[in-house]
Amino acid sequence: MDDQSLLIAALLGIIEGMTEFIPVSSTGHLLLVGHFIGFESTGRSFEVLIQLGAILAIVSVYFARLWHLLVTLPNNRETQYFVGGVLLAFLPAAIIGAFAHDFIKTVLFETPIVICISLIIGGFILLWVDRRTVEPKYTHVAEFPLSVCLRIGLIQCLAMIPGTSRSGSTIVGALLMGADKRSAAEFSFFLAMPTMAGAFTYDLFKNRDILSTDDFWIITVGFVTAFISAVFVVRYLLDYVAKRGYGLFGWWRLIVGSVGLVALLVFG
Repeated sequence: MDDQSLLIAALLGIIEGMTEFIPVSSTGHLLLVGHFIGFESTGRSFEVLIQLGAILAIVSVYFARLWHLLVTLPNNRETQYFVGGVLLAFLPAAIIGAFAHDFIKTVLFETPIVICISLIIGGFILLWVDRRTVEPKYTHVAEFPLSVCLRIGLIQCLAMIPGTSRSGSTIVGALLMGADKRSAAEFSFFLAMPTMAGAFTYDLFKNRDILSTDDFWIITVGFVTAFISAVFVVRYLLDYVAKRGYGLFGWWRLIVGSVGLVALLVFG
């Protein structure tokens, strides 16, 4: 481990935190940047494990609300309904992710052209959904029916293809199910907690025998910078999308995916 490795880890951590909760695919960005600068983590664990920083960013910003949910969960039906909806949405990704883990890490993570194509396709879809003029059925995450939560969870499974975006798939899914732009992003925040925590725990377990002390320090640096940058995004994203929508992120996906494809053709 050297100073350059720590600087790269810090840079990738910032990228993770800035992109995890916006619909542009944080994993896709990390893998593309890593590909072009020659960074490859042990077992591709760095890209998954630093997500813990982003998880804790949500917990810190939403602590009061999460504490309220915890306190009222035993005897409040509305809280029980909402928590049940989030866990139901998490279930498909937990099942499919466990079975497809090795394929995702050894095949999809190693195919940058798939990431670029996914970014471009997702950009067009996001622009289309953002421009739809449909009266929303749901304006608060507690209003989502369980059937809607399950369907959002099924759509989230598309994000196992790097470049698709976990937040992008859940936000688009929620918008198509009738949510307004703010509640779609907020439900994506809540669904991120069990999804990313599950991915972190499972990946750490799978790679526990191959990670070294050097990996620990690199992951720690990435975790800290991911946390700091993610706090900024979580604090301001909901107000931004409520006012301006998701168009900017759709165009960003198209640009990054296109530039990535050209770079792959030129540099390999």
